[in-house]
Amino acid sequence: MAIGLGRMFGFKFPENFNYPYISRSIKEFWRRWHISLSTWFRDYLYIPLGGNRHGRARTYLNLITVFFLCGLWHGAAWKYVVWGLFHGFFLVIERLGFETVLNGLWRPFRHAYCLLIIILGWVLFRSETLSYAFDYMLTMFGFGQKGFSIQDVIRYINPEVMLVLTIGVISSMPMSPLFKKLKTSIGGRINNIPYVNLNIFEEFFKITALSVILLASGMCIASGAYNPFIYFRF
Repeated sequence: MAIGLGRMFGFKFPENFNYPYISRSIKEFWRRWHISLSTWFRDYLYIPLGGNRHGRARTYLNLITVFFLCGLWHGAAWKYVVWGLFHGFFLVIERLGFETVLNGLWRPFRHAYCLLIIILGWVLFRSETLSYAFDYMLTMFGFGQKGFSIQDVIRYINPEVMLVLTIGVISSMPMSPLFKKLKTSIGGRINNIPYVNLNIFEEFFKITALSVILLASGMCIASGAYNPFIYFRF
């Protein structure tokens, strides 16, 4: 949204998220997630603190400090601090040698590890209190007071939820670069066919897709009675 609004006013902002959910380590995740924020912390905090130039112990301390402040930047609450330290802890673990272990694993296992840590981190980030977050995590693994029941999940599953989840999963993967590679590989052959221009089809598809998204978004907003500004807490 920020990039689109900037373009309307003549500014060109860089991409801030580079398909973070395809990451296979927490280190890679933070290279793809909220790039402007992580770059700012790197340039104005991590490097001035010494970065990785003063030995391993100092490097780990710098990482923990950066992510402690990264959590605090999101809000003055313990859940944000713990969320930041949680990510900082796994970055340190990976630097201690776990990254080498990860590189030797099958790629789906590495991806599953990364998604698990990220999801647990979002539980911390989203919960109102730390005690609620810990109870939620226990319930996720079947150890909560209520326990896990597949019926509880089925209760919330409907065609609309499944459609949104499917769109979300597909959109989180680098489909656009894949289409660009496909276009490059077949473009030369297709463009040689008279009256066929691949660029025209591509632009038509983009305009149609964006129009459908705009219409669907407008319908969702109009049908909902409660539409809070999602960043009001920040």
